[in-house]
Amino acid sequence: MKIDGRHYRTIWVDEDDPTLVRIIDQRSLPHYLVIEELRTVDQAACAIREMHVRGAPLIGATAAYGLYLATLTGPDDGRKFPGFLREAVEHLQATRPTAVDLFHALRRTETAIHAAKSKKQKVQVALKTAHAIANESEAHCRQIGEHGLTLIEEISLQKNRQPVNILTHCNAGWMACIDYGTATAPIYLAHDKGIPVHVWVDETRPRNQGSRITAYELLQHGVPHTVITDNAGGHLMQNGMVDIVLVGSDRTTATGEVANKIGTYLKALAAKDNNVPFYVALPSTSIDWDLRSGKDIPIEERSAEEVKYVQGWHNGKVLKVLVPPSDSPARNFGFDVTPAHLVTGLITERGICEASEKGLLSLYPESSRPGHD
Repeated sequence: MKIDGRHYRTIWVDEDDPTLVRIIDQRSLPHYLVIEELRTVDQAACAIREMHVRGAPLIGATAAYGLYLATLTGPDDGRKFPGFLREAVEHLQATRPTAVDLFHALRRTETAIHAAKSKKQKVQVALKTAHAIANESEAHCRQIGEHGLTLIEEISLQKNRQPVNILTHCNAGWMACIDYGTATAPIYLAHDKGIPVHVWVDETRPRNQGSRITAYELLQHGVPHTVITDNAGGHLMQNGMVDIVLVGSDRTTATGEVANKIGTYLKALAAKDNNVPFYVALPSTSIDWDLRSGKDIPIEERSAEEVKYVQGWHNGKVLKVLVPPSDSPARNFGFDVTPAHLVTGLITERGICEASEKGLLSLYPESSRPGHD
C-alpha cells in the first residue's frame, strides 16, 4: 500500500543496518506517520503488547522478527542458547493471547533456529524465516483478495454496476498485515479493477481502528468510504444499504467459529436477520486446528482506560479525553466469537469455503486429524 504515493510495508528490515527492524507505529495514525525502530526483543514485545502493531498476521511477523533480534544478542555457548531462546519465545507469547498467528510464527521460527548449529547460522536462519513469514503473509493476502474479488464482481453484476456497499469492522487491512490486508484485499482489487465500491467503516470502539486506520487506508488508496458509528450497521442493513459484510479473524477454530474484534458477533447477527452475506477473510495461519469450540478461544481483556478515554485531533494536537465519570468502572473485552452458522463463508488463500470443519478440510485436507475425517 502507499502513503502519499510512497509504498510501505508495515514491517521491514533497514537496508543499511540489518540489526534494525522498522515498523509503522499505528498509535499515531491517522494524524502522524511515525516510523519506529526495533532493536531488541523487548522492544518487539512492547510493540505487540501496546499495539504499536496490531492485526493477527502482522503480530505474527513482528514476533518472528523479534526472535531474530533476540538471536543477535544470544549467548555464543551452545548449551545456554536453548534456554535463552525459550525465554524470548515465552516473552513474546505473553503479549497477546487471542491471535493464533503469533504462536504459529514463534513455533516455526524457534524450530528453524534450533536446527541451525552455530550462533552465526542461527542469526541467519532467524532472519530468513522472519522474511519468509512476512513474504508468505503478503502472498496469502493477495490470494484472499483474488478469491474475494469474485464475490464483489457477482454483486456488481447483479446491481448493474451500481456501487457495491461493503460493511467492515475494525481494521483487517494493510495495517493489520504486511500488505493488502485480509478483508480489505478484495476491496482494493475491485477498486483497482474499476468496479464501483463504497465502504461503510464503523468506528470500532474502544481504539477506533476503523475510523482511524481503515478510513486512513481507504483514503490513501482513493476508495470511496463513509465512517459510521459502531451501532449503525444494523440500521443500514435493514434499509438495504449493505450488500456484503467483510471482516477479518484473529483465530478461527477447526469447526469454523471466528474470534475477531469485539462487536463482530453483533454485525453477524444483524447480517443474518437481514439476509446480508457475512464473509470472514483469513489466512490459514489464523486457523487453530487444535480448537473445536469458540468457547475455548482465550479472549484478551485489555485496560479499562481504553474504554474510558478517547483520542483525537484538536487545534494541531492529539489529545486524550476522559468520557465517563472518572470513578465509574469499565471493562474492555478485546474480542468476541461469531458462531459458524452466522458465517456465510470463509475466504482463504486457497479459496472460499463454508464455515465448518468439512469446509475447511476441503481446502486444507492435510490438516485432517485421525477420528475427524
